[in-house]
Amino acid sequence: MKIKNVCILGAGTLGTRVALQAALSQFNVRIYDINPKALDTSKKTMETIVHQLAKSSGFEADSGLNAIQGIVFTDNPQVAVQDADIINESVLENVKVKNEVWELFGRIAPEKTIFTTNTSFLLPSMFAEISGRPERFCALHFHDVFYAKGVDIMPHPGTDPKLIPVLEAFGRSLEQVPVVIQKENHGYLFNAMLGAILSTAGKLLANGVGSVEAIDKSYMVNFRVDMGPFAIMDSIGLDTVWHVTVNNNEEGSKAFAALLKGMLDQGKAGVKSGEGFYKYPNPAFRQPGFLT
Repeated sequence: MKIKNVCILGAGTLGTRVALQAALSQFNVRIYDINPKALDTSKKTMETIVHQLAKSSGFEADSGLNAIQGIVFTDNPQVAVQDADIINESVLENVKVKNEVWELFGRIAPEKTIFTTNTSFLLPSMFAEISGRPERFCALHFHDVFYAKGVDIMPHPGTDPKLIPVLEAFGRSLEQVPVVIQKENHGYLFNAMLGAILSTAGKLLANGVGSVEAIDKSYMVNFRVDMGPFAIMDSIGLDTVWHVTVNNNEEGSKAFAALLKGMLDQGKAGVKSGEGFYKYPNPAFRQPGFLT
């Protein structure tokens, strides 16, 4: 099957990036969100990313802006899924919300459409049946898209094996590196490893062992990287981190989930809101002297 028409469900951080990369890769793209304001923000974010890419890699901004103009931004489900070859869902990391989305789009999507979920830590088998097409359902999970170019392909036991090479080819066409997961696992491969680090960092903070800055500095210096665990959480989105953390009944995780909830109640969701553990667009960890 040749994929040409791409439907993205959810105009948040990751949905926005996947939609933009698909448009830059010359696919026909439609991005859906129930909230029109989220669509406006998504388009503005895309324009910002294009200008950033132009500065860092010599990418032609005009070409990228033209690609954005070709994207259909819509809060109408029927319009979003029109003639879709593939759906990639990036809505809230919440089982109830995802089930509602897949129940709807399972009814209205064309028969040919491949269903994929971009869930970070949940499993495709949790939504496959309610979509009505379990054999055409698979996890297709992107990371940063532009700087971390891995895409996880994780089938559930009922996924048609013939979908895997189609999704691998699609991933490569988006300039990503496909990684096929042999068995369903919360967090795939990388997120499972990263999740352990972020969870430990959160517990260290919640238990008063170290500050945000101290924990990030320790990580950055020892791994020789430019972001620590809390900067990474800000980039993921603290709402997503909270949804994962709140389901862990270990005492340290419960304390960290409560801390995250307090931040979210104040509108601090990370990079996308302008503030999380750091303030953006000029966070402290990127300032000269942070590691001195």
